Amino acid sequence: MCRIKYSAMRNFLRIWPAVVILVALFWPFSGNIPVKTRNPAIAVSKAQPQAAIEYADNSSAVTLVVASLKDENTTWLQATPSYWQKLLYVVDDPETPLTTPFNKGRESSVYLTYIIDNYERLDGTIIFSHASRYQWHNDDPLYDGLQVLNRLQLPYVQSQGYVNLRCVWTLGCPAEIHPLSEALAPPPASDPTSQGARAGSFYKDVFEELFPGEVVPDVVGASCCAQFAVTAKRIRMRPKSDYERYRNWLEKTPLRDDLSGRILEYSWHIIFGKEPVFCPNAKQCYCDLFGVCNLGCGEEGVCDAMFTLPKYSVLPEGWPDVDWDGNWRNVTELRSKLP
Repeated sequence: MCRIKYSAMRNFLRIWPAVVILVALFWPFSGNIPVKTRNPAIAVSKAQPQAAIEYADNSSAVTLVVASLKDENTTWLQATPSYWQKLLYVVDDPETPLTTPFNKGRESSVYLTYIIDNYERLDGTIIFSHASRYQWHNDDPLYDGLQVLNRLQLPYVQSQGYVNLRCVWTLGCPAEIHPLSEALAPPPASDPTSQGARAGSFYKDVFEELFPGEVVPDVVGASCCAQFAVTAKRIRMRPKSDYERYRNWLEKTPLRDDLSGRILEYSWHIIFGKEPVFCPNAKQCYCDLFGVCNLGCGEEGVCDAMFTLPKYSVLPEGWPDVDWDGNWRNVTELRSKLP
């Protein structure tokens, strides 16, 4: 036994100088050897792709996704907070950096394409908006989309998961579509080729396709018009395959652009986890969502100081410097008197 131990020690002493030389030669380069356990973050990332999502879910990171046409003026978007990432999708110009595989369903193809392409690397808050600054449905006394975006209370968005960018109930609340009864409507409402076709006539069938296994609601209500903010966590409450299925339906449906777009317009709040009728009290909504409090509101869904239904859906040329009667006005002075 002792001889074996002594022999082993003698052999070790014989090779020890060589071991020392090898260590001296290769030690300076050992830091460059890609050892898997050397960087735990990378190792975890490879085994669990969700690691990247934790960084993306930072609630302070904001992306503004805009659906636009190539002839729309979008320079006003630069006046939104500078730390927001702004992504402009142009649906009718395939040569632009950001576009969609097809142009259907109005803004819906943009919204779904963004979610699908960025599902694994979403910012904490994503705002989905139209491209024109002044639109009749913008929830502002002058219908100014810039005011809507700049007033947005992001902590409230994070607390709710999903918010509509309109508090007023005009139009869409408290009941816009009755899927079960409208599915029985005769032509022209149920004739997809007719100009009198109504989205409600097709809502039930589409709901059953988009939300298999879920009960079709009797009533669907939400303030129009497909502009909203949603958190990354709320988006990921559904698997990516759901959004792919929605977009596939949009691409394949024979329904006209206005019908398919309207069906999704009154589905977004359901997609993101709200009840079929999602109509928060307008006065409280203005305070929570935009920081405009102490409004005098005569009705649950309307605060006239913030929104009145305009005369026409197309605002006058030169608005807001030019009023409905074609008269010039001092907008700065006017704005100072508004909420």
